Amino acid sequence: MVRKIIKIDEEKCIGCGLCADACHEGAIEMVNGKAKLTREDYCDGLGDCLPACPVDAISFEEREAPAYDEAAVKEAQAKKKAAGKLPCGCPGTQSRAIKREAVSEVAACAHMTSQLQQWPVQIKLVPVNAPYFDGADLLIAADCTAYAYANFHQEFIRNRITLIGCPKLDEGDYAEKLTAIIAGNDIKSVTIVRMEVPCCGGIENAAKRALQASGKFIPWRVVTVTTDGRLKE
Repeated sequence: MVRKIIKIDEEKCIGCGLCADACHEGAIEMVNGKAKLTREDYCDGLGDCLPACPVDAISFEEREAPAYDEAAVKEAQAKKKAAGKLPCGCPGTQSRAIKREAVSEVAACAHMTSQLQQWPVQIKLVPVNAPYFDGADLLIAADCTAYAYANFHQEFIRNRITLIGCPKLDEGDYAEKLTAIIAGNDIKSVTIVRMEVPCCGGIENAAKRALQASGKFIPWRVVTVTTDGRLKE
């Protein structure tokens, strides 16, 4: 049947995951850091996801598509709820408690010296050109990584210039700003640290696009932090 259904522009998508959160039917999922309409029969065509997108990557189109299957949607939601999963959106929003073994006060204080070398650190606030970018090893990190990974200062901030952001909460795309920083300064390397949740793909994709757009060959790597504070590189 021909009906109204959403269309996602993957070129515009920044991987923030807000549309997946807004889609109560679960028709949209994050795949490799991009929003995908994975179940056309779950899309009711009402467009709850449209206003959630900060870059206008979602629109309506009329085309041949399966009919909206409300019964299947409700069944899928019930199964996910029974399995302890969210009915829609980013799994990183699911509440959980993390139990840790007690450590001595001496051990807890062992790495208390800050390794931060510059201010500001927010991608939106940092200047495009600054003396500390000259010959810098750049760290581009999602906000939550420093809270999730205990030794973040020593392993990632140390000897690097730090830029942080959250693609799920910040408006717009980081790629243009990061491109200007990388292209206009003598950046020696780039380390991208993200959480394992799908919405964090936005900061990884923005950094990769910035590296490509800069026209420079710069060593880079991506490190993923799990929600329980481990590294998965």
